[in-house]
Amino acid sequence: MEQNLSPPREAPPARARATRLDFLHADDKAMLRAARDLTRGLGEAKPGIYWPDMIASALVGYGGVALAILTDSLAVALVAGLIASLALYRALMFIHELTHIHRDALPGFRLGWNLMVGIPLLTPSFMYEGVHTIHHKRTQYGTVEDPEYLPLALMKPWSLPVFVIVALLAPVALLVRFGVLVPLGALIPAVRKFTWERFSALSINPDFRRKPPTGDFAKRVRWQEAGTSLWAIAVIAGSFAIGWRPLLIALAIVSFTALLNQLRTLVAHLWENEGEAMTVTAQFLDSVNVPPPGIAAEIWAPVGLRYHALHHLMPSMPYHDLPEAHRRLARELGAGSTYEGANHPGMLTLVARIARSTMIRR
Repeated sequence: MEQNLSPPREAPPARARATRLDFLHADDKAMLRAARDLTRGLGEAKPGIYWPDMIASALVGYGGVALAILTDSLAVALVAGLIASLALYRALMFIHELTHIHRDALPGFRLGWNLMVGIPLLTPSFMYEGVHTIHHKRTQYGTVEDPEYLPLALMKPWSLPVFVIVALLAPVALLVRFGVLVPLGALIPAVRKFTWERFSALSINPDFRRKPPTGDFAKRVRWQEAGTSLWAIAVIAGSFAIGWRPLLIALAIVSFTALLNQLRTLVAHLWENEGEAMTVTAQFLDSVNVPPPGIAAEIWAPVGLRYHALHHLMPSMPYHDLPEAHRRLARELGAGSTYEGANHPGMLTLVARIARSTMIRR
């Protein structure tokens, strides 16, 4: 019997995972072409998905708030409050879709969302429209001009818990903004200017100053702000009349929603950029996908936000088409591709990564 004396063939070395640093100055054009070509046939916002999803989420959320207020059982109140918080979180996240869908794509959806969700929860769509689009501009993402970016992974360790915990105060801050500062601003121009510049955007960059609204957007701002202000004043006045318990319970529920959203924000990017402009590919790899399997990400990153990196690649893609777009790209580009570099296993892994990064001496 003849023996084969040749040494066993070595397995090829594993390809290093693509990172932001690999594409600071040049894009992966093959991936960008694939994203364009493989997603043909996708991209149409479907009213039959948007409306039922938003309405059902809002109704479940408000029903849970009502049950938490009316029940005498602490256990029932806690369960109802948790369900309400998660449902309202999903309903609120449609504000992200409103910033990207074409103005003619879903007739009446912006108005309906503001009346059902934005105004009652003190977060009308103008708080995000015109702000979030700056975050997607190629020359401004990750720079000091980006209202939604901080180099969290490069900051001090104490910055992370402060960043997350401060979100608990957001509902109270919004109540003060619309119930107190807006009426004062109607009388005192300096208060109006200060409120608009500093407290009219859902941003995390403390240096961001919002410019005055213009054109049709200014008209939308006026009615949304007036409606939200009247609602906030009515809530405060009603609490004096019937007691503060209902408001405190509602604020606790919405505070948990804000906390969950802040945790999602913490892991939406790797937050490693130090202010320089980046290529589209580098921005993609500084962002995060948490694709299936597993349903947890669908809870803490609803309405397509579990595909946040893919969203940065195709900002106008409706949330209901992102899962299929991801499947096509992952299948076609395969393991070891640049596209795979933005896929991560889950929230805990990402939080641990950022926490470790803050502990590195620089």
